[in-house]
Amino acid sequence: MSIKSFAAKIFAKKIAGKTTKWINDPLRTQEQVFHDLVRTARDTHFGRDHGFDQIQSHSDFVSRVPIRDYEALKSYVERVVAGEQHVLWPGKPIYFAKTSGTTSGAKYIPITKASIKHQVEASRNAILSYIHETGNANFVNGKMIFLQGSPEMQEKNGIKLGRLSGISAHYVPKYLQKNRLPSWETNCIADWETKVNEIVRETEDQNMTVIAGIPSWVQMYFEKLNAKHHQKVGELFPNFQLFIYGGVNYEPYRAKFERLIGRRVDSIELFPASEGFFAYQDSQKEKGMLLLLNSGIFYEFVKAEEFFNDGAKRLTLGEVVPGVNYVMIITTNAGLWAYNLGDTVQFISTKPYRIVVSGRIKHFISAFGEHVIAKEVEEAMKAAIDQTGASVNEFTVAPRITPEKEELPYHEWLIEFEKTPEDPAHFAHILDTTLQEQNSYYLDLITGKILQPLKITSIRPGGFRDYMKSIGKLGGQNKVQRLANDRKVADLLSKYRK
Repeated sequence: MSIKSFAAKIFAKKIAGKTTKWINDPLRTQEQVFHDLVRTARDTHFGRDHGFDQIQSHSDFVSRVPIRDYEALKSYVERVVAGEQHVLWPGKPIYFAKTSGTTSGAKYIPITKASIKHQVEASRNAILSYIHETGNANFVNGKMIFLQGSPEMQEKNGIKLGRLSGISAHYVPKYLQKNRLPSWETNCIADWETKVNEIVRETEDQNMTVIAGIPSWVQMYFEKLNAKHHQKVGELFPNFQLFIYGGVNYEPYRAKFERLIGRRVDSIELFPASEGFFAYQDSQKEKGMLLLLNSGIFYEFVKAEEFFNDGAKRLTLGEVVPGVNYVMIITTNAGLWAYNLGDTVQFISTKPYRIVVSGRIKHFISAFGEHVIAKEVEEAMKAAIDQTGASVNEFTVAPRITPEKEELPYHEWLIEFEKTPEDPAHFAHILDTTLQEQNSYYLDLITGKILQPLKITSIRPGGFRDYMKSIGKLGGQNKVQRLANDRKVADLLSKYRK
């Protein structure tokens, strides 16, 4: 055992002990975070506007601070962007994470000194948690690659701005810098395909042990390695042990990855966003990700089915139950107050509090009242893949409300197969029945002859990649929208059909 791996195990044990303390006292931990946030921001412009000096309880907070998304908080954010101090949080943020907005162009998400500290610690602790549980620390001696956006920064009124993954690249610990790939110069390449080709060149002869990134873009890297060397990734990198991912569900990709790698490797799921780092997979034995309760974030939850109703109840951690779809509302030490992140989650357990990301509150299909969510279509896809041996590169789902020939409406699944099922009709049947088993509304619509069973449209090889390139979202943190209640994505993808 090397000195570095031995030290990693000691450090992992120490962090595990600290984590256990707040896991065992979750409600008090969250209450302390809540009061610290309100107290710290009491004299900010936002705090004075909302009477933070009068807030003593969660009910006070609910009565004074409404749920807002970015558009509703934008007037405050614009003041921060303009250089004003003490607006949402004391002082100024140290970064803006620049992301794509849905209705008003670029979004500038503030990142403070306090919040980036927790982002970095969460990334580190996810790996340390794995080391503590499994006892495996040998991978720290090898090379690690993180497929991410450019670390180059711009500046706006004295505040640096960039993509979150690029900002994170500036916080790689010194003890890992010699292990980390790709080079700074390669990481700064803007064109994604050029960047991946250069990453292949830099890594192909290295002792790669950890590979991280959004699955769809890591898949592109693996495919290029396979094509160049005519070897499985696991043969080219015999010590490759750990895949770290976030942003999308890994399960629809798992079978394809195992074929590309040639064997199964352990994986760690993360739940980071520009707005905060919320959860990570803390166990290889248990499902879900551990919700981080002591990281400067106070959580509220609203039942997804009630979210758009007036007066929908905002629940605290002690009021949630497993299996319910919740919209997650966050209040953070970056100055986001009762902020609607847009993600929906379900609790797998409450001892400890572990979650899965079930989708986006704006990304669902309910053209006929079925309210199908991402988690349901992903589980249906996993079942179809597992039962048929097919392999899928990418997919999305949309309603077909007015089909031709006066037939019944249906859900259209646009799928790019890597390995086409021997019996496509059987594959579609498994998708449809698995979806019916999960969603009683969809079942009722099928049995009531309001909808006909789903139909599959095959997308040609590379079609999804070409689509993402055509809309300027190839690589980095970008990912394919899994499902939609309209046909904007589906109609653009149709030009790439087989």
